[in-house]
Amino acid sequence: MAPHMLRASFSLGLSLLLLASPAVRAETNAAEEALYRAEALRTLPKNAARRLFSEPATPAQLAAEAIGAYGRGCVAGAVELPPEGPGWQVMRPSRVRNFGHPKLVAWIEKFAAEAQEDGWPGLLVGDMAQPRGGPMLTGHDSHQLGLEADIWLTPAPPLLLNAEEREEMSAIDMVQPDLLDTNADFTSAQIALLRRAALMPDVDRIFVNAAIKAAACRGATGERGWLRKLRPWPGHTYHFHVALKCPNAGCAQRNPVPAGEGCGKELDHWFRPEVRFPKPDKRPRRILRLADLPKACREVLAAP
Repeated sequence: MAPHMLRASFSLGLSLLLLASPAVRAETNAAEEALYRAEALRTLPKNAARRLFSEPATPAQLAAEAIGAYGRGCVAGAVELPPEGPGWQVMRPSRVRNFGHPKLVAWIEKFAAEAQEDGWPGLLVGDMAQPRGGPMLTGHDSHQLGLEADIWLTPAPPLLLNAEEREEMSAIDMVQPDLLDTNADFTSAQIALLRRAALMPDVDRIFVNAAIKAAACRGATGERGWLRKLRPWPGHTYHFHVALKCPNAGCAQRNPVPAGEGCGKELDHWFRPEVRFPKPDKRPRRILRLADLPKACREVLAAP
């Protein structure tokens, strides 16, 4: 095949992957992320919300407010989680996704301190939100309101990671290849970390892989009410996804978490072969325009 045809074929394949998949891979390194971003910028229309919200490097200087829904909104008055602090380090800092509603940043700081008291070596914090929230150029469909954060299930190493290590270090996959059970890297320490997060009152729910949910159900001791907040979801084998409750009236609450521990037959669905390994969805991903978001998000984009 001629070189120009190879380039065209690769570009088309990458474009389809970006459009069809909500997330390319949760733990991409800096070089991979740069490739996906470049292709997204090449293919997205100029009024695509993903493009527009990827541009601001600073938060909107407005009163703090989560605006809209978790999959269609933005955040005003966001603040930055520092690259490191007592008990946490920000991973993949070049993505500039370590911003959130002040309640999220305060939550991470508090969670890091409490997790350390439990014996966890330190949090490795993945994606939170962009400086003004909104749809991201690559990856998530959520993380738009500044109320969500991905926390790696990999414990922080003893020494502070340098800039290159934070971009390149791979998270540890906690689930077996068949997605039926966790592997030896998932221990009681990870269960204790999930328990600590779930017990915090501002947490609405925590998304984890079904195998991790099942392992937590088996390994939990004592009071088990916190297990209710662990919600099975595809992927999430490297990290858990924390979503806080809406802090203001302009934020759309999710449906209530179902009653019960969620450790019974309701888990069976997630272990069916067609759910663990679904057929690729070849339909183009819908491209949200700015007009598809709440009107207040235009003000967020336009604000200094």
